Amino acid sequence: MSAGQQFASDNTSGICPEAWEAMAAANRGYAPSYGADAWSERARGSVRALLERPDAQVFFLLNGTAANALALAARSRSFDLILCHERAHIHTSECGAPEFYTGGAKLLPLPGADGKLGAAAVAAQIGSHAGLRSPRPSAVSLSQATEYGTVYDVDELRGLCTVAHAHGLCVQMDGARFANAVAALKVSPAELSWRAGVDVLCLGGTKNGLNTTEVLVFFDPALAQDFEFRYKQAGQLASKMRFQTSQWAAVLESGAWLRHATHANAMATRLAESLQRLPGVRLLQRVQVNAVFVELPPAAAQALRERGWVFHAFIGEHGYRLMCAWSTTDADVQEFAADVRASVGSLSSSRQPPAA
Repeated sequence: MSAGQQFASDNTSGICPEAWEAMAAANRGYAPSYGADAWSERARGSVRALLERPDAQVFFLLNGTAANALALAARSRSFDLILCHERAHIHTSECGAPEFYTGGAKLLPLPGADGKLGAAAVAAQIGSHAGLRSPRPSAVSLSQATEYGTVYDVDELRGLCTVAHAHGLCVQMDGARFANAVAALKVSPAELSWRAGVDVLCLGGTKNGLNTTEVLVFFDPALAQDFEFRYKQAGQLASKMRFQTSQWAAVLESGAWLRHATHANAMATRLAESLQRLPGVRLLQRVQVNAVFVELPPAAAQALRERGWVFHAFIGEHGYRLMCAWSTTDADVQEFAADVRASVGSLSSSRQPPAA
């Protein structure tokens, strides 16, 4: 097995060359601190150009948990209710950060096919609000792409945002893999965010080859009022911010942001195609971005782990998630598929009755 590539997460990949070179350039000499440097100003402009919103309020943060939690805290208070999918990262994997930074707002996880919220389910939940007897609905949080590797198309987003806005709720998008969704749908980032009604976007960088840098973009200026104080209080205003922001300027201006996401998606499609032809292997979700969800025989999964592969159980008892990254290669895909083939083949052989 190659020592270089695992399929546990796109977080396990290294830093892409464009970001690495940008940090090296930012490391030469001195620069103003706390985001007052030329790289940060350039990166803010690059983000606004990407999203076609010159008036967007742009903040750079150290990780996605902080981005999601602080975005929601900009709108929600301790007595509020935030609607999200039952598998949303803010609900399952952020250690109560949204609740902490909002001062106690309640997350209400809702079911939904393929990891997505439906407009009708959101409308029904908002409509059941019981006044002072229950928390006040304040926000809808969407993951794009979802935890199941699916994407909301533009019409789905518009439907959800229309419902939310009709009841006075804001829409926050957890875009940890927003680049992968843009690449999959082949629409502009603007169409997949504010033009569909999204109020605040957490634009992911870490999962797309960057290091310790995410972007929080407020399309609604009212949500950004006094945000700089919350931002500083949460320890997200980095002193040497140029090392975060130079990466964004580099990948956005060069097109690497979308190119790397497109590559990761393509590797996932190739991996799925290689696996679905094997006996005992079943795809659990349609592959849209850089995630493959597959059911493997337990013994085969164990055999793969004994060979050194790392991947996570995710759906049901024997459903596993395989994540591709900007750095995944054809050789990685072929090697893993060959090991799966060998693992399921050995199981089939062991089940054959002995020769007479």
